[in-house]
Amino acid sequence: MEVVLISLLFGIYMTIRYFWVDHDTMADKDRKRFQKGVDLVRLRKYDEAYQYFNDAVRHHPKSAIAYAYRGKCQLIQENYYSAIYDLTEAISRDNTLADCYLDRGIAFYNTAEYQQAFREFDKAVWHFRDEKPDAYRWRALARVQLRQLPQAENDLRRAVILGDENSFHLLLQPPFTRPNPVMKS
Repeated sequence: MEVVLISLLFGIYMTIRYFWVDHDTMADKDRKRFQKGVDLVRLRKYDEAYQYFNDAVRHHPKSAIAYAYRGKCQLIQENYYSAIYDLTEAISRDNTLADCYLDRGIAFYNTAEYQQAFREFDKAVWHFRDEKPDAYRWRALARVQLRQLPQAENDLRRAVILGDENSFHLLLQPPFTRPNPVMKS
C-alpha cells in the first residue's frame, strides 16, 4: 500500500516538475535574445548583422548562436578563414547546430579544402536528417572534386527528391551527362 502511495506521489511530482521546467535549449534562448540580428541576416543586411553579432560575441562570449551568425556573415562577405574560425567556435560551444556544419563546409570548399569540406557536409547531412537538400548538393559538389562521381550523383538525386532544383540542373551537366550512343546503320 505504501509503495502505491509513494509511486502516486512521485508521479504527481514528476508531472508538475515537467510543466514547470524550462525546455528551451541555450541555442533557442540565444535565438530569441539575438532576434534583431537574426532578422538583419534574413533581410540580407549583412554589414549591419556582422556588427550586431560582433558586439554580441564580445558581450556573450559563450554564445554559440552569436558565433554562428557572425560566421555566416563572414561567409557571405567571402571572408572564408574568418568564417571557419567563427563557425568552429560556434560548434565547440554547441555541436548540434547543423547550419554551422553546412556553412563551415562551404567555407572549406571555397578555400579548395575539399576533403575537409566533404567531412563538414557529411556532418550537415546527418544533422539535418533529410530536411535540407542543400547539404546533399554541397556534399555532391565536394565529391565531384574528390572524384567520387557515383556517390555525388546519388547525393544530387537525393537532393532532387527533397525538392532542390539546383541539383536537377547539376545532374544535366558533365560529368553526370552521358553521351548518346551513336547508332550504326
